[in-house]
Amino acid sequence: MSYSVGQVAGFAGTTVRTLHHYDEIKLLSPSGRTAGGYRRYDDADLDRLQQILFYRELGFSLEEIAGILDDREVSPSEHLRRQHALLTGRIERLQQMAAAVEEALEARSMGINLSPEEKFEIFGEGYQEYEDEAQQRWGGSEAWKQSQRRAAELSKDDWIRIKAEGDEIMRRISAAVRSGVASNSGAAMDIAEEHRQHVCRNFYDCSYTVQRGLAEMFVADERFQATYEQLAEGAAQWFHDAVIANADRHEVR
Repeated sequence: MSYSVGQVAGFAGTTVRTLHHYDEIKLLSPSGRTAGGYRRYDDADLDRLQQILFYRELGFSLEEIAGILDDREVSPSEHLRRQHALLTGRIERLQQMAAAVEEALEARSMGINLSPEEKFEIFGEGYQEYEDEAQQRWGGSEAWKQSQRRAAELSKDDWIRIKAEGDEIMRRISAAVRSGVASNSGAAMDIAEEHRQHVCRNFYDCSYTVQRGLAEMFVADERFQATYEQLAEGAAQWFHDAVIANADRHEVR
């Protein structure tokens, strides 16, 4: 059987103009013509076209493709094996690219432009779990949106600074609890106020009402409670009470 140029273009998903060009440069010349001079392609021509399109998709130039296909020492089976290897390599590279894009999207959705190694280095292995949960619980809130906008502008050095500030607040809580400082004392409330200002500076506008809600998590959520209890026994309840006392002090004003 033979096929017209229009039929072949339809089979291959290309254009008649492209096939005319391939003929003009002797890359793919039809095996026959009609009495009126119209091109007619046979099955062998279609096989060559398939090879051309394979290599074209892989980024080879038309000149390179002509050299490959006109090499008489390479059999049709060898061409297929070569294409299979090239396609497999391309798939692997695309998968790597897709993985990189996914990581970038994840980082962007978190608002943190850090590599996985940097996130682990700064925040520890549990950070991702807390981040995912926070997004599920507060993803629709204005505070979450505000924190994401601010976080997107922070560098690794900024995050190291923020982590250091947070660690210093935790150190002060530990020292106060171990020293027997009362949770409703001025020193305790000052620590609570520094915590609130730390959140305001770096993440979102943390009102006293919002900080009260955070304080409830310190004692209601076992994970938060465990974090504070590692500082000193009773630290979770102590800091909860300090936050409430500080909020009461300022809201009375």
